Amino acid sequence: MMDSTLLISYVTFIFGLSALSYAIGGIFKSKTAEMIATAAMIIATAGNLSAFILRWMETYWEGYGHFPLASLYESLIFFSLTIGIIYLFVEFRYKIRIIGFFAALSAFLALAYASLPSVGSQIQPLMPALKSNWLIIHVMTYFFGYAALTLAFSVSLLFLLKSSGENPESGFRGRIPELKTLDELTYQLVMFGFLFITLGIITGAVWAEQAWGRYWGWDPKETWSLITWFIYATLLHARLMRGWEGKRLAWISILGFAAVLFTYFGVNLLPGLHSYI
Repeated sequence: MMDSTLLISYVTFIFGLSALSYAIGGIFKSKTAEMIATAAMIIATAGNLSAFILRWMETYWEGYGHFPLASLYESLIFFSLTIGIIYLFVEFRYKIRIIGFFAALSAFLALAYASLPSVGSQIQPLMPALKSNWLIIHVMTYFFGYAALTLAFSVSLLFLLKSSGENPESGFRGRIPELKTLDELTYQLVMFGFLFITLGIITGAVWAEQAWGRYWGWDPKETWSLITWFIYATLLHARLMRGWEGKRLAWISILGFAAVLFTYFGVNLLPGLHSYI
């Protein structure tokens, strides 16, 4: 029977194929390439889900029996899965395929990073603090939020590309959706992502009180999670209360995504209670 690491290697390749096909379809206006890209994205996401479930089964076979969200490797598998799920919803809901390049590329990079020897794919026993049902709720909500904010970042980049220069309908920029559509989609993705990272903070605080006897301890990851939350709260406040839109919101979205990346990866270099992920 195929193990999860081998399946993930196949899924990584298919995500890469999807990203390449989305790029070809967008550049050369190839409907065939776009159809291949979407099909590959569906197959990769389904394969990703299968690998995640298989990883869960493997934890039982190894005698640990925990939900596979307890290490950087496992979180990267789930991160790529949530990107695929949310993107496919966006594609079928809004009929916008050009974002697929960024979605497939993000999932590909996440899984490629997971395959590095330095990350390690070995199944390890849970730390005592992680032996809680809050692990599933807390981590899953966060990564659905991260995935939505990753796509919001991608749409913001497209907005800035579309709005650069004098004629936004010239050349490749003419194939990018209208600025109003991109602006509204960025806002909706940020709203979705903000809701889930808010739930992640709340569930994390409840879990921390059970595990460590306090709701908040200014651990580096907790601190940067709060910084990220404030950046996106500022974006939503500026949009709803100040009427900001367009480039200003796109730049805040990009700043917020930089904070997401540091919260996810950079904070792991600092000592703290969250250093296991």
